[in-house]
Amino acid sequence: MNADGTHQPVATDRYLPAGSTAGGPYALRVDPERAGWGHSGLRVLELGPGASHSLTTEDSEWIVLPLNGGCTVRTDGQLFELRGRESVFGGVTDFAYLPRDAHAQITSGAGGRFALAGAKCERRLPARYGPAPEVPVELRGSGVCSRQVNNFAAADTFDCDRLIAVEVLTPGGNWSSYPPHKHDEHRPGVESELEEIYYFEVDGDGVGYHRVSPSRPGGTDVLAEVRTGDTILIPDGWHGPSIAAPGRDLYYLNVMAGPGAAREWLISDHPDHGWIRDTWPAQPVDPRLPLYEAPPAPAVTPSPDAEEGHP
Repeated sequence: MNADGTHQPVATDRYLPAGSTAGGPYALRVDPERAGWGHSGLRVLELGPGASHSLTTEDSEWIVLPLNGGCTVRTDGQLFELRGRESVFGGVTDFAYLPRDAHAQITSGAGGRFALAGAKCERRLPARYGPAPEVPVELRGSGVCSRQVNNFAAADTFDCDRLIAVEVLTPGGNWSSYPPHKHDEHRPGVESELEEIYYFEVDGDGVGYHRVSPSRPGGTDVLAEVRTGDTILIPDGWHGPSIAAPGRDLYYLNVMAGPGAAREWLISDHPDHGWIRDTWPAQPVDPRLPLYEAPPAPAVTPSPDAEEGHP
């Protein structure tokens, strides 16, 4: 407890309060070695107006995802202009994919904060631009379990070698990551083994709550009050719920990767809580959702030749 009565969170091996892994241009840096596992990583890059940052991707693939602000990404002889967004609560963003064994430079004219979601991988895929209009926005659950999922790099929406990453927005007062579920065992067709990172932001000066309970003796056990910039590492265990306080929308970025040959997200619900899914069809989705939708694709103006019927 601080002298002014406020709570000072303490970092653990699984709960990382904002600033606890900061260094250089990174407000957050969690590489697999820091997490104590094999694949998943996340960095949050902060750039002032006109600033640039260079990085070498080494043995990992990365997605540059604007949290607020826009940037220019140069890699593999290509230039990607990311328009970005005002905040994670303001809209879907475009993004850029960086392959392994590449050099990249990120420059921001007006400054901003940018998530670098990464995973150690084997294949070297091409650098690519991910347009915001092509990001599938999913409404999941119903009633007080309603939430929005921006599937920008879900397993079935964007091609990566190992990396799976999505954004989740939970309206104030709702629960997400519910029912509690896990993906810490390789069971073909049933469950995939994935390390997972939760990075949180809270709308305004608010808090949320997140629970991870053990799925095995001595497993991960976390009950944390989370604020903007806090991170939770989940190598195993039943994770959920993530709880948004009334009046404060909750955002989290999920970054996942694992050792399995197939890039897939297969989960097992907690046996004591999975029944809640059966109640969803009888309840309406929270009318506050979606908080926003992906922007429409820009209109294509036909060329004069096209108007005249030429190929």
